[in-house]
Amino acid sequence: MFRHIADFKTIWQQEVAHTLHVFEAIPDAASHQAVTPEHRNLRRIAWHLVETCVEMPHNMGLEIKGFTGEPFKTQPPPTMKEIRDAYAAVSASVLAEVEQLNDMALAMNYPFYGMTWTGAFGLYVLVTHQTHHRGQMTVLMRQAGLKVPGTYGPAKEEWGAWGMETPIV
Repeated sequence: MFRHIADFKTIWQQEVAHTLHVFEAIPDAASHQAVTPEHRNLRRIAWHLVETCVEMPHNMGLEIKGFTGEPFKTQPPPTMKEIRDAYAAVSASVLAEVEQLNDMALAMNYPFYGMTWTGAFGLYVLVTHQTHHRGQMTVLMRQAGLKVPGTYGPAKEEWGAWGMETPIV
């Protein structure tokens, strides 16, 4: 849980970099990969992260820039580059808006989805929500035969570059 805006800033910047790294590894030709046709594909999950960067902070009264349309009702752009660029814009706006808050805003209560959350918990959920969907994306990337970038350590293909032997799976 965040007790200081500076703590959120540090984590947010790291998580945004991880998410952008994953987005960059998804070619448009593979962006249709989904578990089934009834589930989100890679492109739709990536766009969902853009939308939630707008929607979740709005519950705290923050106005995020870089998105036109209505979250969860706007179709994703056709290319991963456009989604990546939109994510870069809204995630930078999240940081700029949160930096305008003071630490006391983290203890304040805000309405989220019929519940009351503190600002600290709302920002924590924003980060972990992104991490959750990034994990889904890496599984779909493997199913599509794509190379998965490491985030919190080396991915399977990266162990050698880190000077280590690939673990037995």
